Amino acid sequence: MRTIIEPHIHMYSRTTDDYQAMYNAGIRACVEPSFWLGSHRRYAGTFFDYFENILTFEPTRSERFGIDHFTAIAYNPKEAENKTLVDEVLDGIGEYLDHPRCVAMGEIGFNNINEAEYYCFTRQLRMAKERDMPVIIHISHYNKPTCLEWVLRGFDEVQPDQKKIYLDHNTEDTIERALAETDCWCGLTVYPISKLDPMRASAIIKKHGIDRIIVSGSADWGISDPVSLVKVLEQLKADGHPEETLQKVAFDNPNAFYSQSPKWKPRLDLVPWKIELRQP
Repeated sequence: MRTIIEPHIHMYSRTTDDYQAMYNAGIRACVEPSFWLGSHRRYAGTFFDYFENILTFEPTRSERFGIDHFTAIAYNPKEAENKTLVDEVLDGIGEYLDHPRCVAMGEIGFNNINEAEYYCFTRQLRMAKERDMPVIIHISHYNKPTCLEWVLRGFDEVQPDQKKIYLDHNTEDTIERALAETDCWCGLTVYPISKLDPMRASAIIKKHGIDRIIVSGSADWGISDPVSLVKVLEQLKADGHPEETLQKVAFDNPNAFYSQSPKWKPRLDLVPWKIELRQP
């Protein structure tokens, strides 16, 4: 069975059944970026408790099912218009970025694409640059070309190392420019309803190649699939892509990106714990 890394998935919102399905499909390591929890948080402590959960409990839960779990920590863009809270959280985020399980800052970026979000984005981009950390950037769900313009504006201002950036949620509207005008790793998100499907991802890879492209499922609360990456591999094979491309999608490209963090040391030989039946 092929060994797979899922480079972007929100396991906080998924069940243990999903971990079992992922393991059975060949997924042996995953990265969970920080995200919106369904409602806007009002207190910095709520963010810190969430960071602690995905840095400590979630890796323990995943290990029971044979998957090594890592985390990316950040203030997500959907809540970034509350500048007072942004500053309070970012003033205290350092200890979570320094945690052994945190391999990147992310996901940062844009939602409504405005100056408040730009402030949060560039402040975190600077923090990552100071720590020499990889970064995961969220391109907005809507107005993606406009969002990419704002991302590039931030790059001009902060001057980050673009080779350490994973610019995620590209579609046909942004991928050509993202590859041509940046040195970033560029993400394709295979999310059945609102993003790409396996056929569109395969077509993009056929047109633009696989170099500097990372494919993920980004499964979360919505209609999403924790093993969508496996379905992409099946589509790529059906479409005649070479084995080298499949290997880069499944493992080599996400591994190359996250290997820029010294904390990325995935244990790929974990086995699920024996499940004991316990009844009263």
